[in-house]
Amino acid sequence: MPRNIIDVTDLTVEEIGGLIATAEDIIANPAKYQDACAHRQLATLFFEPSTRTRLSFESAMLALGGSVLGFSEAASSSAAKGETVGDTVHTVSCYADVIAMRHPKEGAPYAAAQFSEVPIINAGDGGHNHPTQTLTDLLTIHREKGRLDGFTIGFCGDLKFGRTVHSLVSALSRYENVRFVLISPAELKLPRYVKEEALKKRGIPYEQTESLEEVMPRLDILYMTRVQRERFFNEEDYLRLKDSYILTPEKLEAAKPDLSILHPLPRVNEISVAVDKDPRAAYWKQVKNGKFIRMALILKLLDIRV
Repeated sequence: MPRNIIDVTDLTVEEIGGLIATAEDIIANPAKYQDACAHRQLATLFFEPSTRTRLSFESAMLALGGSVLGFSEAASSSAAKGETVGDTVHTVSCYADVIAMRHPKEGAPYAAAQFSEVPIINAGDGGHNHPTQTLTDLLTIHREKGRLDGFTIGFCGDLKFGRTVHSLVSALSRYENVRFVLISPAELKLPRYVKEEALKKRGIPYEQTESLEEVMPRLDILYMTRVQRERFFNEEDYLRLKDSYILTPEKLEAAKPDLSILHPLPRVNEISVAVDKDPRAAYWKQVKNGKFIRMALILKLLDIRV
């Protein structure tokens, strides 16, 4: 059976450390990897819109000397004719060596993996998980802080539907002395199942608050998220909550000088563009890191050593 990455916990802490080390080597020595995946193919099956994730997967495979096939929306695939996800994936696995799949329904990549003859990478399933964004976040934190333990991280915004938050909380719960501050409106709190599985079972303390300003001075990392219109059942709730938190230079005056600001993007208006000039803004570095960590993951799943 092929190795699949559906949840970030499918990887051990040691494996994540190995991926980060490979990504660091790719950054330092890109020419060394330029033909590593020659004659290999990545399929990107995106049943839901994406810019960064899809293009970073494609850029990663091309930088490794491989090629890419796939589709960027369900309407351009046989799903529009009623074909099941299982049949689509089974078909594509006959053409490609590895598949990156995004789907609006939670659990779809896991179900699809039962029909695939090649590794499946979950590129985001509904409001559930986004393991490669989490690997991107971990690489970024490691490059910014030099470690993955011993810091306070604040998650701010849509913690209920934010799959990037769910995955990163689960990942960081396996590292020592990480303190979690959960900042959101009452309606968008981190789901109980995430708190139970990732934090309470491990005896990890956490703090919940609706005030970003109150906790800002204590944060080493601030992970901002957008309120996701596509996850809401009605427009009225979205409009009421969409501007709950807007990060501005003024709000950062109370922050630590070495704070790192992350955001999985896309942003709407939850981070002022004026913050982009702040040296603490790390989200554009995060975008670049996504390519390198996905290169490392593709190499691992294809068992290619350089």
